[in-house]
Amino acid sequence: MLFLYILGGILVLLILLAIIAPKNYHVQRSIVIDRSVSEVFNYIKFIKNQDEWSPWKKRDPNMIQNFEGTDGEVGFISKWAGNKDVGTGEQEILTVHQNDRIESKLRFLKPWKSESDAFIKTETSGNDQTKVTWGFSGKNKVPINIFMMLYNVDKHVGKDFNEGLECLKEILETK
Repeated sequence: MLFLYILGGILVLLILLAIIAPKNYHVQRSIVIDRSVSEVFNYIKFIKNQDEWSPWKKRDPNMIQNFEGTDGEVGFISKWAGNKDVGTGEQEILTVHQNDRIESKLRFLKPWKSESDAFIKTETSGNDQTKVTWGFSGKNKVPINIFMMLYNVDKHVGKDFNEGLECLKEILETK
């Protein structure tokens, strides 16, 4: 009988955690680059350029990549299969608003399945300076949302975004 009470208590706890655990996530970071909006935008709109500044490409320089469509245009898809640090997935450009914003869908297949909405936004930040904001958001399904109570997405992915943006800044300011 004690076993049933313990089992029931665990079940109630899991249900309660599933109800109160975060269901959404949003991470973004920004940096100011000493280049015009058009220069910055015309570089970042090409997903293939992310190979030069993305922290994940550095974690697996041997990842397998495949591309469909025309880079920098709506419908372009970049697929990757890498080591345990980068997993397997794809990124598809959904919208391109020239000199303003690129929106894409991230589909992660391994180590677990999920989808996120990603964006890179550019805006004028002074004379020949551009503020670049890189972010993504999505929904945590049950039971993943319980795990996310223990994993700080903003801290971990935010660190990667900062690293990538610093690299992007260095690349664009030394061109």
